[in-house]
Amino acid sequence: MRFDLTDLRLFLNVHESGSITAGARRSHMTLASASERIRGMEDTLGVALLLREPRGVAPTPAGRTLAHHARVVLGQMDRMRGELDHYGQGLKGHVRVLCNTTALSEYLPAVLGAFLKDHPRISVDLEERLSHEIADALRAGACDIGVLADSADLHGLRTRIFRHDPLTVIVPRGHPLADLPSVMLADAAGYEFVGLVEGSALQEHIAHHARRGGKALSYRVRLRSFDAVCRMVGQGVGIAIVPRVAAVRYGRAAGVCRVPLADDWAARDLVLCVRDALPAYAAELVEFALRDAPADASMDASVPSARTAGVREDTRVRTTSPRPRRSG
Repeated sequence: MRFDLTDLRLFLNVHESGSITAGARRSHMTLASASERIRGMEDTLGVALLLREPRGVAPTPAGRTLAHHARVVLGQMDRMRGELDHYGQGLKGHVRVLCNTTALSEYLPAVLGAFLKDHPRISVDLEERLSHEIADALRAGACDIGVLADSADLHGLRTRIFRHDPLTVIVPRGHPLADLPSVMLADAAGYEFVGLVEGSALQEHIAHHARRGGKALSYRVRLRSFDAVCRMVGQGVGIAIVPRVAAVRYGRAAGVCRVPLADDWAARDLVLCVRDALPAYAAELVEFALRDAPADASMDASVPSARTAGVREDTRVRTTSPRPRRSG
């Protein structure tokens, strides 16, 4: 059995994306080349690795076993590169980061921009997912770093508080809720809402808690950014639930009023999580990201700090929009 690292990374990309086309794109291959490689792997093993379905592919038991070992091998290679970078500048580091809606829109662009500017040999894949999906991906070894809400199951992960991230209700000036000291979701649920597009991690998170309370939120319009949501609320179209940081950033210009959301689940923190020890360049990114963390950021001090300087040259960030039907 002879699989090279390209085969393993391709198969892992196909497994994680659920599509040979998407896996080929992530691997910078043509669809024909990717399909041929996967058929070659199956021929070599004498067993099917993927089940071809109308909407993509699903791994067979053999495929799941291969994906597990591929993560181990590729993770070890990344750690080796990080260790060897101390001795030379010829290698490049790659970090995969999964994050929820707020982290993607409000915090990580500035953090990653500043870090990557000074570390031009490090590249980052940044993708939005639901918080519970991020935790599962970390435990499965499918990403290096996760930034997610602390409401997710963090069992088995090393965590640090990244930012305080309470949710708030925004309403137009003069709205019946505007003068209240706080409001519960159950009391706000009867109003028309403005929200993010379907599939947004935050929007699905809010919908989940509404369903738990026996409520169904009615949306008049769904938009792609917190700025647009705030402006639409300011025009009197409806009310919205957004992170307080977004309400502060965009609310004044939009002419909205902030009303604290009193539900326990709304008083949340964003946490930065890893599972195992990271390559030096990824650990340095963690250390950099936590520079502006709250003073009480020590949930678990075992998140490793960087041991060596970052590598140099050829930086890029690839950001993936949320998949359909995702939440967080």
